Amino acid sequence: MPLTRDEDIKDLLDSARTIALVGASDRPDRPSYQVMKTLQDHGYRVIPVNPQITGEHIHGEFVFRDVSQLGDRIDIVDIFRNSAAAGDVVDQAIAVGAKAVWMQLGVIDAEAAARAEAAGLRVVMDRCPAIEIPKLGVAKITAST
Repeated sequence: MPLTRDEDIKDLLDSARTIALVGASDRPDRPSYQVMKTLQDHGYRVIPVNPQITGEHIHGEFVFRDVSQLGDRIDIVDIFRNSAAAGDVVDQAIAVGAKAVWMQLGVIDAEAAARAEAAGLRVVMDRCPAIEIPKLGVAKITAST
């Protein structure tokens, strides 16, 4: 069952430091571009993933082809893709040992969520972290936290 209680979502956001944003865009008019910047401004390290623009940079971060290329420990894989593509991303998140998957607003895949939970990942579905952070009062990450 995906996380629905505000306390559980706040706990996930409080404990996370590194987020892979799958479907990141280099276009300022796209929501994923804005969400990535908001997460960075809050102190998270956000690693963009987009096979269409692999090798470029968004907000100072190198863009990777897929989650399997990431060498860093990933706390949350944030899925900014359509619901039909979410399952493949969830499987990649499981394979790399991510702690959680977060499906953005409108992204719903109950079967993928169940696979993630069975593998021990926490799941958030149909929500946006950039909306949840101020709503839940998540503290800004600083170098000492």
